[in-house]
Amino acid sequence: MDLRTLLAAVAATLGLGLTVAPAAHADPPYTDCSAAAKDGRYNIPRGDPAYQQKLDRDNGGIACESH
Repeated sequence: MDLRTLLAAVAATLGLGLTVAPAAHADPPYTDCSAAAKDGRYNIPRGDPAYQQKLDRDNGGIACESH
């Protein structure tokens, strides 16, 4: 493998890594449901890492319910 081929392979690999990077989001736990909503999170079920009892108003197992 010559140097040009090697450099092209490295550049392609680095380019793919940049294009598949996930979007940045706020990390749970959220301070309130408004913060969760900004992250596109609604109806967070018990068992989800973002679920918090304080965000579950009716204690039904779903936090930040959308009505």
